[in-house]
Amino acid sequence: MKRRRIGSDAPWEATVGYSRAVRIGPHVYVAGTTGIDARGRAVAPDAYAQARRAFAIVEAALAELGATMEDVVRTRLYVVDIARDGEAVGRAHGEVFQTVRPAATMVEVRALINPALRVEVEVDAFVVEDEPPRRRGAQE
Repeated sequence: MKRRRIGSDAPWEATVGYSRAVRIGPHVYVAGTTGIDARGRAVAPDAYAQARRAFAIVEAALAELGATMEDVVRTRLYVVDIARDGEAVGRAHGEVFQTVRPAATMVEVRALINPALRVEVEVDAFVVEDEPPRRRGAQE
């Protein structure tokens, strides 16, 4: 299978040796994504706004590789202070994935690459070209 990848032009991408997202067949993997602006600065001090921006960046990366947010099957949320920001990050996730409802994990981490960042998001998607009809009673 052919591997397709896209970059984000982040300064550390070449140094660390990673891509913003990689697609192999129907699988799309989006690397840890934070709520930064075009200059690499946190978009806001609050975790909710950072999470919403991270999801917008994720959505653009998925689109470049022929996927959508509806194709997302798994998310991972890394939060610096889960007691303070867990509810806000969860709310942002719920707003984005209300109908998709991917498998999700939220964990607290000691720090992210920039001290101004409060949350980082990873996403895995599976693109089904010709999905067979769903079984009766299966949840969507």
